[in-house]
Amino acid sequence: MIGAAVCECILYDAQSLKDKRAIIKSILSKAKQRYNLSASEIDFQNVWQRSKFAFVSVGTSRVQIERELHHALALIDQRTDIERTVTSFEWL
Repeated sequence: MIGAAVCECILYDAQSLKDKRAIIKSILSKAKQRYNLSASEIDFQNVWQRSKFAFVSVGTSRVQIERELHHALALIDQRTDIERTVTSFEWL
């Protein structure tokens, strides 16, 4: 089973693409290191106050995959410099 979470975010404190990249890199590296998933910024790469992430996990159980995806989304939710706005899940 494959599960994907795609979310759009607003970065309130970013004043440049350099600021944005620091925030994005932190979230993506923590997600990849801590959880059984792949993560990437998939849209708005040249817009400094907006981003779109994709987190994808593969496993034998939907519950296990969903847990991993929610942990990754929690990395965004616990930060004060970024807000998750639209999130969607896809299952294959």
